[in-house]
Amino acid sequence: MTPQRRALAMQIVRYGVVGFGVTCVQAAVYWSLATLAHWHSQLANFLGYLVAVGLGYILHGKVTFRDTEAAQGINGHAARGMKFILVSLVSLALNALWVWLCVSWAHWPTWTPIPAMLFVTPALVFVLNRQWVFR
Repeated sequence: MTPQRRALAMQIVRYGVVGFGVTCVQAAVYWSLATLAHWHSQLANFLGYLVAVGLGYILHGKVTFRDTEAAQGINGHAARGMKFILVSLVSLALNALWVWLCVSWAHWPTWTPIPAMLFVTPALVFVLNRQWVFR
């Protein structure tokens, strides 16, 4: 395996571990608020998103994409932060779609969007983060 492929493989592993943890936190916040607190499912999803965005930016910057953390200066960090927020809005939109499809449209239990939140959304977000945010 070439050094570039090995580096990409390790980045994918780090993204998987960090992303899975962040997504589990988001899913736990969503499910707890939607199921236990009886909040509207979209509001619960949004609150889970807010928690995940802050946690994700810190952890992905320090762990997943740490090789790109070189001296960027304040402007570089601000630009990357804005890109991260835009990508996270894509994540929010996708997760809102899963919640709407499963809970509002199909009237399934509140846990049913969680598999798509854990596997589908993160795959797209990894590509966007790697190619655009943390390059």
